[in-house]
Amino acid sequence: MDKSVKKIIGLMSGTSADGVDAALVEVPGSGIDTRVSLVEFVTVGYSKSLRKAVLNQSDAQTARVDQLCQINAVLGERFAQAAEEVCRKAKVPLASVDLIGSHGHTIHHLPGPERLLETDVRATFQVGSPSVIAERTGVTTISDFRSRDMAAGGQGAPLIPLVDYILFRSDQVGSVMLNIGGISNITSLPAGCSVDDVTAFDTGPGNMVVDTLVNSLTDGVQSYDVDGKMAAEGEADEVLLKKLMRHPFLVLPPPKSTGRETFGRDFVDQVLAWGKDLSGPDLILTATTFTVMSISDALVAFVFPKWNVDRVVVSGGGSENPEMMRMLMQKLSGIEVITTDAFGIPSEAKEAIGFAVLANQTLGGMTGSISSVTGAKHASILGSITPGAGMR
Repeated sequence: MDKSVKKIIGLMSGTSADGVDAALVEVPGSGIDTRVSLVEFVTVGYSKSLRKAVLNQSDAQTARVDQLCQINAVLGERFAQAAEEVCRKAKVPLASVDLIGSHGHTIHHLPGPERLLETDVRATFQVGSPSVIAERTGVTTISDFRSRDMAAGGQGAPLIPLVDYILFRSDQVGSVMLNIGGISNITSLPAGCSVDDVTAFDTGPGNMVVDTLVNSLTDGVQSYDVDGKMAAEGEADEVLLKKLMRHPFLVLPPPKSTGRETFGRDFVDQVLAWGKDLSGPDLILTATTFTVMSISDALVAFVFPKWNVDRVVVSGGGSENPEMMRMLMQKLSGIEVITTDAFGIPSEAKEAIGFAVLANQTLGGMTGSISSVTGAKHASILGSITPGAGMR
């Protein structure tokens, strides 16, 4: 913390389970004065067999405790390799990196609370062993960002809103930060807002339903709708779309979070059953429309009535789907829709950068959550610290 500028690597694997994102950043300052300069970004993709194994362990019907134990170690190795790769690409010695912030990969997220063994339980579980990462890289690693907020009564998600506030707030412009990953989430930043004015929540599916449908319809040949081409060839089915839009999660008031437990394989099987007479492109376009409508409806219900939105700033894999972006702009007519690239932060790198910033918060003994966002009793310093080579 005595350094004026720290080199930090942010690591994460999203709900799409397609690989590890690694962002190497230089971070001057901390807290509200934090600034970020991206040095390099890479995605180290998973093999088809690893992706299948990770997704199997995320499904209660196919998970096995022995394989889950092993996947934790395997992903630790992959995360360490991603850290090494981003440094190699940047031509920066790994030994010069001060800190790694690793979100890991979420296997299961149960924000509850649910009653179990006479105890009200909120639970979450991420894999990608921080001990393996620290041992292989020699760099102190901060991980397990969600658990402390959940222990304080929160949902442990979304976690990036504080980062959004630090990096994107404006005195003149009201922004909604929209991340379309496997799940879609938004952060509301009214013009001139304080941290207490920030609201954020998951809106529902992002790419998760579309990706799973594409994988199923192509027998695993494709894992996502490349450039939205399948959707562009289809017609949305209004009957199926109405069924999807009746999902109870969509009308829940914030704070709320969701994941593969709600919109994963079981949900997609139901979509396939409902749309058994539809063509593949029709199913994909209907699912894409479902994502866009769930986002726009959430804005209409929970954001627009409260304050003026000047722009929506998009990040995540959905920002690279031209069909999804076209539909989103159409739905939000009159509001500027741009990506984080306009701020010098590549849309695909934003989440990994976010965990570098949260690691910096933890290192400085500063809170990383916003209690009004997660529903926790108070804001918390997030994460567990696994010492690097200099602190054996």
